[in-house]
Amino acid sequence: MTRRLWPLVVAAVSLGVDAYVLAGVLPRIAADLGTGVAAVGLGVTAFTAAYAVAGPTLSGRLTRAGTARALLVALGLFNLGNLVTAIAAGLPLFLASRVVAGVGAGVLTAVATATAAAMVEQHERGRAMSLVTFGLSTGTVAGVPLGMLVGERFGWRWTMALVVAVGVVSMAALATRRTTLPPLPTTAAASPLAVVRDPRTLVGVAAAFLLGVASLGLYTYVLPMAQDRGLGGIGFALVWAWGVGGVAGSAAVGRPLDRHGPRPLLVGLPALLLVAFALLTLTTSPATWLVAAALWGAAGWASVPTLQQALTRHAPAGLALVLTAAIAPPGRGNRPTTTPEPATATST
Repeated sequence: MTRRLWPLVVAAVSLGVDAYVLAGVLPRIAADLGTGVAAVGLGVTAFTAAYAVAGPTLSGRLTRAGTARALLVALGLFNLGNLVTAIAAGLPLFLASRVVAGVGAGVLTAVATATAAAMVEQHERGRAMSLVTFGLSTGTVAGVPLGMLVGERFGWRWTMALVVAVGVVSMAALATRRTTLPPLPTTAAASPLAVVRDPRTLVGVAAAFLLGVASLGLYTYVLPMAQDRGLGGIGFALVWAWGVGGVAGSAAVGRPLDRHGPRPLLVGLPALLLVAFALLTLTTSPATWLVAAALWGAAGWASVPTLQQALTRHAPAGLALVLTAAIAPPGRGNRPTTTPEPATATST
């Protein structure tokens, strides 16, 4: 299976890198653009908003011209946005570039996940979706520390150049396999409005949003949380532990998802998330916090393919694409996870 899906996984890695790579260099961007960290942080909001809107509204339309074309167009927009980010001389262009990158990322995530599911048999869909999530989480693990390293050594613009380089590699990988990608059915029902016509689906999407915010969205606060508990010194290790847990969770969830279906996991994963949060609340032990962060990341990322499988397994083909877009990982939202800022930096 991995041999067939690897171009989609590589594309997901590039998205995962971009999702959090700015987190480690926000103060440097603010200083270079002559503004505050709060203003630069609006770039994360702009990316998130474009991501959320573009996935459900544009994915179905672009796939009508072919799956490969939709993926390559999405990656092209994603790379263009990141390239403009890297050369932006002021805040307005920087924010506009994040919107363009977000549009490409939203479409790419939705189409890549739906394509992965379409390339395998029904009983393998859980593993296929989890492989795309594995790429996203792997990119996240690499994104923050690698972005910090490159940013500190060469400057934040080279951090964004690295994201563009990964995106170009992803385009090349998809181009080499474009003839093997299956067409995705598009129907008149493939509209974001179709989601609200089924109360059960609407409840499912709402639950997916809440679980996503609780699991992936709250990650953006992990360093402030650690600092409040006197654990700011292990902040970098916490980011790594969360990311490693996410990679492990997204890699391990596929088989049980295919074997047992999403229902038991929809109970077990929130329970695991509650255990992690309880550990973070009840103790200030560094070792316990690292374990809790790993459990948090594992439960959060494992919930993404689980929710996708739960909402799309019985949905019509066109609606399934919309749902896949609507419940894509929301971890890009909220306040960005930043490293401890210098005393002179403007805090969010």
